[in-house]
Amino acid sequence: MVTEEIAPPVRARVAVTVAFTVHGLIGVTWVPRIPQIKENLGLGEGAMGVALLGAPVGVAIAVRFTGSLVARLGSRTTTLLGGFAGALSLIPLGLAWNLGALLFALLLFGAALGVMDVAMNAQGVAVERDYGRPLMSGMHGWFSIGTLVAALVGSAAAHAHVPVAAHLPAATVVLAVVLLVGCRNLLDRSADLVPEAPPASTGGDPPGPGRRWLLLTLGIIGLCSFVGEGAMADWSAIYLRENLGTGPGTAGLGFAGCAVAMTVGRLTGDRVVARFGPVRVMRAGSLLAAGGLAFGLAARDPVAAVAGFTLFGLGVAVVAPVTFSAAGNVPGVPAATGISRVTAIGYGGLLGGPPVIGFVAQGVGLGWALAVPVALVGLIFLLAPAAATAGG
Repeated sequence: MVTEEIAPPVRARVAVTVAFTVHGLIGVTWVPRIPQIKENLGLGEGAMGVALLGAPVGVAIAVRFTGSLVARLGSRTTTLLGGFAGALSLIPLGLAWNLGALLFALLLFGAALGVMDVAMNAQGVAVERDYGRPLMSGMHGWFSIGTLVAALVGSAAAHAHVPVAAHLPAATVVLAVVLLVGCRNLLDRSADLVPEAPPASTGGDPPGPGRRWLLLTLGIIGLCSFVGEGAMADWSAIYLRENLGTGPGTAGLGFAGCAVAMTVGRLTGDRVVARFGPVRVMRAGSLLAAGGLAFGLAARDPVAAVAGFTLFGLGVAVVAPVTFSAAGNVPGVPAATGISRVTAIGYGGLLGGPPVIGFVAQGVGLGWALAVPVALVGLIFLLAPAAATAGG
């Protein structure tokens, strides 16, 4: 009897963890082939930059309506649809014949991943409820592992001179099979029930406008974290190479350190959150991220800078998982609706953060411009109590 009671949530946890991993795999599978795609289409730097905007724009558009889609179809079906659409959208990325075709393919690609992102996080919230303890950070850790595996496989394919038009369709088949087999035990629509809102007289639940402000605050927390993540991805290597004079190999260590630290932090974050609570962990993480990055930038030394980027990744590792979990548990708000609203705001940081930092860098230099993420993660310290309010 005990085994029967425990087995269903265990199977659901495995299924949603597979979904997070597949999301990471899909999102990065094509990234190591970007140079070949650019070369095959004869695109310049500016044209390729325009094309690359397609994916984040697709995500930003899709997450706005995914809450309604989940309400209609359920988070299980929406996760699977988004995953299959994302895997299939790899094919036109490899077959694009000009800039317009590539841009359109990336819009579809980003939209599919945006839909899957919101739906699988809603599933993750439901599984957390069944377990009664934090699990979201570990799920996001497996997403990070998926991105790493996809990067390694894609790099190996590029090194072996596997044609892009063969690599991406093959990846589609593999990912679709993994999704079909690994995610068959996702929770059904009963898991998408709206968290009960206690009577207003108890003072335990904010009214409608209060919930909107709460979701806005959580969205701002996500934005503060994602601006920094985008900055590390887009600017850390440039800072090390151009500002500190490192070689091309060393320049990549900044983002590598950040990415590895985020993965480790997420895989271990659930235990830390369970022991100390989300507010304390986010506040400690924000101080670690801000202090580490500030020291690394102020030292003007490559080793210190890499250490600072690494500490930044460790400090913000649990911000997104905790924020999405809190958004999915706001009383009186469907999980997917809360997550979609927070995601729409937060992912604006990934879309707009790096260009803003580039604009600031033109005026004051890249070193000072990277102080923007320092200030924003410091703001998380002040806004962190929203995670406890939402979860409460």
